[in-house]
Amino acid sequence: MVAPANAAAAAVQTTWRLLDYIAVDYPEAVEDGRIVNPGEYEEMREFSATVAARLRELPAHAARDALIAESGRLRAAIEGRRPPAEIAALARGLGDRLIAAFPVPLAPTAAPDLTLGATLFARDCASCHGPNGDAAVPMAATLDPPPIDFTDRARARERSLFALYQVIGQGLEGTAMTSFAHLSPEERWALAFHSGCYAYPESLVAAGRGLWDGDAALRARIPDLETLVRLTPAALAAEIGEERAAAIMAYLRANPAAVTAPASGAGQLEQARILLRQSVEVYRSGDPVRARELALAAYLDGFEPLEALLAARDSGLVARIEREMGALRAAISGNAAAADVEARADALQALFGEAEAAIAPENASAAATFLGAFTILLREGLEALLVVVAMITFLIRAERRDRLPFVHAGWVAALAAGIATWWAASRFITISGAGRELTEGFGALLAAAILVSVGIWMHSKAQAGAWQAYVRDRLDNALGRGSAIFLFGLAFLVVYREAFETILFFITLGAQGQGGALIGGVAAAIFVLALIAWAMLRLGRKLPIATFFAFSAILIAVLGVVLAGKGMGALQEAGLVGVTLLPGVPRIDLIGLSPTLETLAAQLVTIALLAIGFVRARRSVSAT
Repeated sequence: MVAPANAAAAAVQTTWRLLDYIAVDYPEAVEDGRIVNPGEYEEMREFSATVAARLRELPAHAARDALIAESGRLRAAIEGRRPPAEIAALARGLGDRLIAAFPVPLAPTAAPDLTLGATLFARDCASCHGPNGDAAVPMAATLDPPPIDFTDRARARERSLFALYQVIGQGLEGTAMTSFAHLSPEERWALAFHSGCYAYPESLVAAGRGLWDGDAALRARIPDLETLVRLTPAALAAEIGEERAAAIMAYLRANPAAVTAPASGAGQLEQARILLRQSVEVYRSGDPVRARELALAAYLDGFEPLEALLAARDSGLVARIEREMGALRAAISGNAAAADVEARADALQALFGEAEAAIAPENASAAATFLGAFTILLREGLEALLVVVAMITFLIRAERRDRLPFVHAGWVAALAAGIATWWAASRFITISGAGRELTEGFGALLAAAILVSVGIWMHSKAQAGAWQAYVRDRLDNALGRGSAIFLFGLAFLVVYREAFETILFFITLGAQGQGGALIGGVAAAIFVLALIAWAMLRLGRKLPIATFFAFSAILIAVLGVVLAGKGMGALQEAGLVGVTLLPGVPRIDLIGLSPTLETLAAQLVTIALLAIGFVRARRSVSAT
């Protein structure tokens, strides 16, 4: 039995496919208000009626009645034999609003493999569509209706890759085109991209590459695979002209990885500039919500991917840009005067100019890459190292070495997961700026909550008498199976959070072509971290047990406060939490302090919880 959610998704996909066919095939039925193909015209009428019926069957939704009404206008236009351009606009618009109201998966998760697509086409499609996609094979002449000629540019310009994907998965009733739903989504996308290339000669691919590499506005127009697969060549041609649109589509369909590849530094900043200008324009038009979204995108999608590279060359400039971006979003959220918003945007444009100069290729050097890799790994790794070493030392001092494998398994698994993330992010997936900040933010806050509880617990054991009672009565129970899992989880969490952030920085640094310097910086940082770990372990073994617990409690409490500030700051950068600036408060990344009310409040609340916990723990010890 089909689940309701899956059934609704299938109905939406089928309805969208019918609308796409109306937009593409209607010109074959009507010309200058005359029916030129009665059979095709009847099919258009049938499809439009089916669309209306399927819309009425969709689950209740605020937009459903409007969609049904819009389908009525489409049916009336077809009955009135309106011009093809008008019918296409109505069908496409209804399809877009249908997908907006009832979202379904629209794009591949990674750039499709066109070699796989060619193999599948030769195996499953060439017998009907021909080895060159032109349907010039004997089998095609025996089929009614005949198979589609993929080399037909006029038809291809009205067909999106998403439409091809839909047909591959669902087939076409009344034709020889059967469903290929048995193929995986990755195989269907590969086949759709390959089929969508036949209408464009190789010469257009080369021209498209030049346009794509040299035009930041085009890259901003097609920022991801979802945009690419939904965009028809005709729609793009209406914006940038027929020749340029054909070249861009030829290149991107043949090289979908170009959409997911990291842009150059200048290209990234140009994208940030474009989004920033759009934000100001939208704010002036009276839409602050959309303006804030664009301002946030300017930071997350335009600037943040360059943060690691810029931080290695001018960390002060990074702090200034982040501060101004927060101030701009706060001004928009506070409904500031348009002139004030524009002034802040102009200030950011100037800072982007400084950033572009700082990251220019001529300023790249092995020394800068080495220093960047070294400082990033040392900074991020030190936080995780302090927690893990404290856990190891505690277990050694508690004479519970049998629990050490759980800690080691946790941090080793985290490093392995980090390496896997690096590999996947370099080849298959794109981690968005928002996704990165949300992962870092929630991970930091969760780690902070755990560290606060651990810090309070360790403080309660800082008294020698309390420690002896603990050893006598509680040790075996406290370090049972449940706590072993806790040790693994805590080690994994604190290490993976830092590894996640570090690998994304390294991907940016690695794109500068200084691989040897990058490896050298990493090796040097690992050496320094190893020395710190060795020194901490030796010191932890020599300290009196009460002193060790007191020192560890303070250290872990401080880390909890730092992570609370960093976590809240990351959620602000992702746009999940508002920004209330506090003039005069400095930004000190080392302790997680940012000049905003929200981050400061998070840290103050954490300090208050620690103070209350420490006092209660001390009273509890005194009472016993």
